[in-house]
Amino acid sequence: MVEKIVKAIITSVGMVLGFFVYSLLENLDIIGFTGTNAIIAIVSCIIVTGIIFYFLSPKFIQFAQYLAKRIENELQKFTIQSIAFSAIGLIIGLLIAYLLSQPLYMIKIPYIGLAGSVLLYIFFGYLGVRIPAKKMDDINISLKNFSQDGDIRKSAKDKTKSVKATPKILDTSVIIDGRIADIVKTGFIEGPLVIPEFVLEELQHIADSSDALKRNRGRRGLDILNRIQNELDTEIIIHDKKFEDIAEVDSKLLKLTQMLKGKIITNDYNLNKVAEVQRIEVLNINDLANAVKPVVLPGEEMAVQVVRDGKEAGQGLAYLDDGTMIVIESGRKYIGENLDVIVTSVLQTSAGRMIFAKPKG
Repeated sequence: MVEKIVKAIITSVGMVLGFFVYSLLENLDIIGFTGTNAIIAIVSCIIVTGIIFYFLSPKFIQFAQYLAKRIENELQKFTIQSIAFSAIGLIIGLLIAYLLSQPLYMIKIPYIGLAGSVLLYIFFGYLGVRIPAKKMDDINISLKNFSQDGDIRKSAKDKTKSVKATPKILDTSVIIDGRIADIVKTGFIEGPLVIPEFVLEELQHIADSSDALKRNRGRRGLDILNRIQNELDTEIIIHDKKFEDIAEVDSKLLKLTQMLKGKIITNDYNLNKVAEVQRIEVLNINDLANAVKPVVLPGEEMAVQVVRDGKEAGQGLAYLDDGTMIVIESGRKYIGENLDVIVTSVLQTSAGRMIFAKPKG
């Protein structure tokens, strides 16, 4: 029933268009029927265009459905902010089209002014919608810089106001690691924590994995996020920027960090190095963990338990409570025993710290 009504509407539009076509041809003196011939010509033109539009109506309906679906898909990519800016751009575009279309109505040729005006409205309306959507990142950065300038001017008047903290962007590995929740709880990290939507999607994908280990890691990451949001008194921002043209999650993180002028919190060694190359500030929680470990100097004594043999002949291995490995010279024969050792040297690497020692006496 609906399809028949739509076909009838399209056919009616075709018939009206046929009348306008005849009127245009007559005004341009291309045809010059009078009396009964004019009526027959008008009716014939209306019937012909009506029939053409009737048979083409399935194509028009199909195109309209495709166009509606395309518009719906495009609107899903838009945020409320981008829709608002696009609406403002549309109003500006239509206003420009109105001003430019006024001289067209002075053209004496019938319907040319109307057709030109319609084209101008379509063209500038399209530009008004698309330009803000394409330049949303630049608009956000400009607004942020304007806001920051306003904050700076405001703080110059009132010295007691605190400066806005730098946003910290969390990557997937640091969320799954879980230590970030304890670090935030201590208050050593200030400022908003930014969790990108594409990181949430990656966590969800890992949590739905068929591999049990990956599934547990993904669920742990989601639990950590729930803890940060519900238990900790810190600002959490879920950022919806997608970066559809970038495939890698790490590349998206770097791009988002540059856009927000923030810092990445991670424990991913490779991401750390790439960020340093691009001059992006990184807070690596592994570096933090190494920095807060107790300082051990050569010559100090400690009591350890030798748990297994080392790579070299005769070596034994022990571990501190924080996981630091202690390599004990000639310690293999003490496996399973408590042993007093003397530190001989300490090796600090990006992967952690190793302590070399020998049995006391």
